[in-house]
Amino acid sequence: MKTRKWKAFTLVEVIVALVIVSISLLGLIRLHLISISMADAAEMTSQAVLLAEEKIAETMALGYPKEGTTSGTVEKNAHSLHWQTEVTGLQSPQLVEADITGLRKICVEVGWKQGSGSKSLQMSTYVADRRLP
Repeated sequence: MKTRKWKAFTLVEVIVALVIVSISLLGLIRLHLISISMADAAEMTSQAVLLAEEKIAETMALGYPKEGTTSGTVEKNAHSLHWQTEVTGLQSPQLVEADITGLRKICVEVGWKQGSGSKSLQMSTYVADRRLP
């Protein structure tokens, strides 16, 4: 009669394998948390860009905008976005020499809290008086 020899893992081999897998899983969980944080930051930046574009479009829809500043706060996805639109006239010696008048700069700044700090972005465009000769 032949005796069978069972081939199996020892307890030490199983414990070492579990330790290696546990360490690997901790790294993967950390990587997943970082990717969630980056996706949230990208979403907030996209929302801020869309808000800035919306405020520029609203200002340009008025035709030739008056100089001045407006501001406000918008709630998007449980986050507060603070915006400020500033319309300023452009006067420079180069523009005067070229006989270009009636240009205005529309600048929108959007800020929000992210983590323990704050972020902001700024977009601007120029508009001319359509009544120029």
